Amino acid sequence: MAQRRKSRTTKQSRRHRPASVLHRLAAEEARDVLGKLLASHPHLVSEAEDHARTRLGALGFPSIAVEVERAVRALDIDELGRRSGRHAGGYVGPPEAAWEILEEVTAPFLEDVVRKVDLGLEDAALAACQGVVLGLYRVDHGKAPELLGWASDFAAEAAGDLVESWAHRGQGGKKRKTPARVLPKAFVERHVPAWSGMIGRCQGGGRSR
Repeated sequence: MAQRRKSRTTKQSRRHRPASVLHRLAAEEARDVLGKLLASHPHLVSEAEDHARTRLGALGFPSIAVEVERAVRALDIDELGRRSGRHAGGYVGPPEAAWEILEEVTAPFLEDVVRKVDLGLEDAALAACQGVVLGLYRVDHGKAPELLGWASDFAAEAAGDLVESWAHRGQGGKKRKTPARVLPKAFVERHVPAWSGMIGRCQGGGRSR
């Protein structure tokens, strides 16, 4: 009987236990808490760095490609109507507005590649670059979203600019002194064959390895 009451009490205490504050922190709040924790316990910095590097390299290029394609295909054509036309700042044509919308939605993925290069995470940067290029390729060569019809060159140009930036970027934004990075030949031939010439030019005319 006493054991049963103890078990019931334990279950009740679990039900009434307050939710973890850590799980409800916003991104900026979590960064602030982590910064203060590491400042108080500097011996944890190395371990935190290892976890961060593992996290940044966790996604392979197929998963990143899915995210990129999904983000572009989720764009609402109604947003084009709100952005284009006459506004206080002047007239914005539908192609210009479509290009701006596409740039905004893909910018976080492109910035992620640059971030990983600057951190020296070569494998993670390569995977991110491959993922973005593949995601854009699928959008360009599959059933095109309606909004992309107003900026039909966007996917190829964005992919080319990304490959060129990734191939030649050194840490800190300086031009890479060593030979340019190149996308694996097997990746290009299997996943983005129609862009092979463009990719080769953006890598500086070098051949994919």
